[in-house]
Amino acid sequence: MEKNLFEQFELNDDRSDRVFVIAELSANHGHSFDLAAKTIRAAKAAGADAIKIQTYTADTITIDCDNPYFRINQDTLWDGTTLYKLYQEAYTPWEWQPLLKRIAEEEGLAFFSSPFDKTSVDFLEEMNVPAYKIASFEITDVPLIEYVASKGKPVIISTGIATLEDIEDALAACRRAGNSNIALLKCTSTYPAPVELANLRTIQDMKQRFRLPTGLSDHTMGSTVAITAVALGARIVEKHFILDRSIGGPDAAFSMNPEEFAQMVRGIREAEKALGSVTYELTEKVKKNRKFSRSLFVVKDMDAGDMITEENVRSIRPGDGMPPKYLPLITGKKVSCPLKAGTPLKEEYIPLFHFAFQSL
Repeated sequence: MEKNLFEQFELNDDRSDRVFVIAELSANHGHSFDLAAKTIRAAKAAGADAIKIQTYTADTITIDCDNPYFRINQDTLWDGTTLYKLYQEAYTPWEWQPLLKRIAEEEGLAFFSSPFDKTSVDFLEEMNVPAYKIASFEITDVPLIEYVASKGKPVIISTGIATLEDIEDALAACRRAGNSNIALLKCTSTYPAPVELANLRTIQDMKQRFRLPTGLSDHTMGSTVAITAVALGARIVEKHFILDRSIGGPDAAFSMNPEEFAQMVRGIREAEKALGSVTYELTEKVKKNRKFSRSLFVVKDMDAGDMITEENVRSIRPGDGMPPKYLPLITGKKVSCPLKAGTPLKEEYIPLFHFAFQSL
């Protein structure tokens, strides 16, 4: 049986630290198919695991209306236009999408999309996408989420504009459809997003509260927030990807170019390694390096019968003598043989202590 996307990338396995890195193509194709194809190949070279697109037209996501409700005036990059005009500029032609999927899969990338109405879900089902993404602004569309979930594919939900109640409603919609393959992404729905609004500790809370794979859909500049999210338990990281910001377009200003994306992926993979596992065992290399720890050494020549004092025995490096914790117990006791300065102190040189130590 073919593994679904969550199984393939071990997103349901709490023992895995593997982070699923998504490159969001979005509007970063300038309405050139060749540019879209090049972008997909560049995302693979930069270390992405998946390409995500958006499946809508201006008419499936809004209506062509110029009254104040439809004019953008919320202090965004897109102020001064209407929703319809923005989406006309930003949409990815549907006839491209099966071809882009084939290119992505030839590159070894997963390819999936954010649908925005039932017709786009049906279209994506014909393409047999392996998962669906619910965009932040669609989290309140419970009927759409339930319809998406009914297809039985994994559902990744961004929470950029969501209240806690919105998240709970979205999860309930998935579960009513019999779908429990769900992941949640912390997201800050401003473009670009200020670092101070990332609130990444929410990732840990979502993971504990909802017992689901969690991650980050990131609109901040740079890779600091994404790598920090991984250290806080993010299993998915999504970033907008563009060949060159000079191409322009609605999302160019907050998209990563290939060099930046590759640097982020390297940081994520290093963070995965650094997280490791919970262990107090020492590696063989560290065990060898205990040579440089402190221990008890004779620092002045001693004759047999001399008492140990702070002047003739000290805690110094290297670590070949007795542990320093025994110094209070052996101070005042006599040594059984002559010891030269620079000799690591051993319990067998202290008869009374040696007898007591062996009896422990």
